[in-house]
Amino acid sequence: MQGYILRVQKVRDEDCLVFILSKEQLIKCYRFYGARHPVITQGFKLDFELVENSNFLPHLRGTMHLGFKWLFYTDRLLAWQQFMRLLYEHLKDASEINEFYYDLLEDCALKLEKQNPKRTILEAYVRLLEFEGRLNKEMNCLFCDGQIGGQISLLRGFLPAHPHCTSKVVFDTKAINELFETAKSAHLDDFAINQLYYIILEGL
Repeated sequence: MQGYILRVQKVRDEDCLVFILSKEQLIKCYRFYGARHPVITQGFKLDFELVENSNFLPHLRGTMHLGFKWLFYTDRLLAWQQFMRLLYEHLKDASEINEFYYDLLEDCALKLEKQNPKRTILEAYVRLLEFEGRLNKEMNCLFCDGQIGGQISLLRGFLPAHPHCTSKVVFDTKAINELFETAKSAHLDDFAINQLYYIILEGL
């Protein structure tokens, strides 16, 4: 079985709870500490086994890290782990997990080899909102419901608003429209990317 570690939570001594996103579910399992155990970290992709326990959580065994070269670059690893935290908080209460989320991480992991990490996460965030039907392409203000003109502000979840209805950073509406329609960020400058990334960190 393979999956991405969304969260590692210490519980006792060096034992921990591990939350792994597979194609079909968010797995909550227990990992006992041992000298021979390989290091596991949030964001790692694992090949692993689960040993079922009728009285407790399944035990995580036989882990093998399926590494990526970009994990050695701090900026890429940090952005990746921040996205893992957002995804865990978003999915932790879901009873069923669509394979879209696993496939999205697979795609991101490939893109992070060459693409700017913030751009990669931004494009994934837009795709996720689109998949869940939460990407507001109508460009109506969240506060007054009026049509937004040449400039736009975005709230958590990229909800649109008039700049005069909120105190958030202002973006060009055409540029945001293109981002929403294509889930591509090549047309955006680094300043816009950074500002959009700060909004992403507010949550899904």
